[in-house]
Amino acid sequence: MALDDDLTRKNPFEFQLSTVVVNDSVTREAITRKQEREFLKFIKEDRHFCKYYDGIYVLFKTGLRVSEFCGLTKEDIEFDKERIKVDHQLQRKRDIEYVIETPKTEKGVRYVLMNEDVAECSRRIIKNREKPKIEPMIDGKAGFLFLDKNDMPMVALHWEKYFQHIRDKYNNIYKVQMPVITPHVCRHTFCSNMAKSGMNPKTLQYIMGHSDIGVTLNTYTHVQYEDAEKEIGKIFEVNPKRKNAI
Repeated sequence: MALDDDLTRKNPFEFQLSTVVVNDSVTREAITRKQEREFLKFIKEDRHFCKYYDGIYVLFKTGLRVSEFCGLTKEDIEFDKERIKVDHQLQRKRDIEYVIETPKTEKGVRYVLMNEDVAECSRRIIKNREKPKIEPMIDGKAGFLFLDKNDMPMVALHWEKYFQHIRDKYNNIYKVQMPVITPHVCRHTFCSNMAKSGMNPKTLQYIMGHSDIGVTLNTYTHVQYEDAEKEIGKIFEVNPKRKNAI
């Protein structure tokens, strides 16, 4: 309007917004159930990487953020109630300072249910945990499940490197290549699997610790024709008469 009224010589807003606004969104790609099974099987049977199997299995089957997973202590695994308490995350700053922070979102404080397999993996993790010379304590938290060679809690970077090395070894052996798999892919795969299994979106939002239901609902965009076909099949099995009605 200012340009039309000769109040300015040039429109200062004549540009594409996308050229100045940084797109910081993260691409979330889930792997298939078959890829998940093959990846876990490969880890379990590998002489070197098998020691990471239990931890990676927990990541795949709980949907925890890797920083939440790294922050878990023995006290957070409530075997009697078959659940994991999530009320903090572990971060390592650039200056190698370890800090305990609240979960990423307000909805991040939650309980994640453990199935029998996750509970068994958690028991092995605690049983096989080497006792450090000095138990590390970060902001009042101690008893972290995984420690590095310096007897300090493992952080996200450790697990990201393990995933990278495992995938590289897998792809060097097999012709059918495994896609990029990271701890975050484990989380998104869990979320996608729960959505495809028909879990209520609000329930899934709670389990994932999403602050916005829209983030959870975006997971449902990953369903394919085969998923829709299965859902329709379930409806027909419950009420065969509906098939003719449709």
